[in-house]
Amino acid sequence: MKNMPRGSCRHPVHFLALGFGSGAAPFAPGTFGTLAAIPLFLLLAQLSLSTYLACLVVICLTGVWICDKTAHDWGVHDHSAIVWDEFAGFLLTMTAAPLQWEWIVLGFLLFRLFDIWKPFPIGLLDRDVGGGLGIMLDDLVAGLYALIILQLVIYFT
Repeated sequence: MKNMPRGSCRHPVHFLALGFGSGAAPFAPGTFGTLAAIPLFLLLAQLSLSTYLACLVVICLTGVWICDKTAHDWGVHDHSAIVWDEFAGFLLTMTAAPLQWEWIVLGFLLFRLFDIWKPFPIGLLDRDVGGGLGIMLDDLVAGLYALIILQLVIYFT
């Protein structure tokens, strides 16, 4: 990954920010980060909804710190290799989704669509909110948009 400090995957916080190394992909790190979040979703989906949501809150809150520390250490606003926000956004998208591959694929595609497209206010948040909160917030809103569409599709099928 271009402009990523050497040895980044050896620092535990950076390793998490890199989505267990998936953000170090040579191209499309956000897509690889979202793909790497699928096994975590499969594990968390075995839990009750309330426990899933509690884990999601922990992932989001610690994600603000993880992303902030990594961005600060690297001297950047939001390096493309930082993909913990994709993990959180995808997990939000998949809240209460059936544990079937069709829904996982649709959730993945919807989340990536909103994360790349950045409809209002996602682009504004991405541009204007700094630090770890800004890194996390735009992906969480993308995840929320994707969650709403996914749940509507589930409901009406």
